[in-house]
Amino acid sequence: MIESGSKPFWRATIALCIGSFMIFANVYVTQPILPELQREFALTTLEVSWSFTVTTLMLGLSLLFYGPLSDAVGRRPLMLISMAGVCLCTLLLSQADSFSTLVLLRGLQGLFLGGLPAIAIAYMGDEYSRKALMLAVGLYISGNSLGGISGRLIGGFVGEWLGWADLFLVMGVGSCFGLLLFWWLLPASRQFSPQPLNLSAMLSRLWDHLSNPLLLLVYLVGGLNFFIFINQYSYITFVLSDAPYYLSPVWIGLLFLTYLTGTVGSTLSGRLAQQYGQLNCMKAGILILISGSLLTLSSALPLIVTGFFINSFGFFFAHSSASSWVSHQATHARASASSLYLVFYYLGASSGGFYLDPFWHWLGWEGVVLGSVIVLLITLSLTLSLSSLSARGMIRAH
Repeated sequence: MIESGSKPFWRATIALCIGSFMIFANVYVTQPILPELQREFALTTLEVSWSFTVTTLMLGLSLLFYGPLSDAVGRRPLMLISMAGVCLCTLLLSQADSFSTLVLLRGLQGLFLGGLPAIAIAYMGDEYSRKALMLAVGLYISGNSLGGISGRLIGGFVGEWLGWADLFLVMGVGSCFGLLLFWWLLPASRQFSPQPLNLSAMLSRLWDHLSNPLLLLVYLVGGLNFFIFINQYSYITFVLSDAPYYLSPVWIGLLFLTYLTGTVGSTLSGRLAQQYGQLNCMKAGILILISGSLLTLSSALPLIVTGFFINSFGFFFAHSSASSWVSHQATHARASASSLYLVFYYLGASSGGFYLDPFWHWLGWEGVVLGSVIVLLITLSLTLSLSSLSARGMIRAH
């Protein structure tokens, strides 16, 4: 087993952090350049959002299959193959000559992007000691968040400097470099024991979780919260690139630094959940997210940015509590239960734009906020329902 502080520990952990950084940078790189793509291809806001939503849609669906497949064929080879697919798709995106080709390649890229997130924790569970695992998971998750922030910053800066096509070329070259480092650093699996691929058993476990209303409610809370949170960022790019702000992709990219408060929210939620319970933390996070959304109704740019700082804190505060609730409440096949949570999470990201777009065309940003608050009140109600069940002793409250 890999022990914390050892050379194999640092090689494996750094490799997984690099891989995580690369994956999530590629997921979110198009968000700051949505207005540029809209102008380039003469698209509506809903049409151009497909360059982002199709990626998260395919990523979310792929999570159902990578885990069981890695049980049969191995962790490391499948992560390497999926990351190589990401690199190839990113390089091909730089040569896309139409928006339909770009969307097709982003969808294919999404299928490959799901490989590492679905398998990384399983690899650590196989190879690391318990103490090493707890330390490595925290570092790995930080790679997720830093990759998401950096992908948006790269999208803003490089997109303005070189244009969207060369942005994908830069991302592709950087991704290839990350893949080489990952291949060189990550130790071969030594504790892995292959298992037959049993499709019926996999489907049975998934159905068990979906038919459990106590897990399903939390899946809906996490998915619908992300449904709103991530798509608010997409629509605010159109607001800030237009009058009276006229922000360039660079400045729009900097808006995503508001995600940094999410890191604080995630950290605090774990501590406060021990004292106040995960459900109370979920409710508090949703209320904070509602308050931040309402603050963005101001026309003052500093208040809009402040609203997104608050939103990020509230969302990740609730998301961390919901994610840990799933792991705690699942009585069996916890990996499948957590994977389903992520499926709902990314399906929410990919579908929120379809819901918010009519609000956008009706009332502009005010409509987006109205649509957001409606859904967030629903997720708050779902969380209150869970609290009611908990009070009647049907589930564990903590």
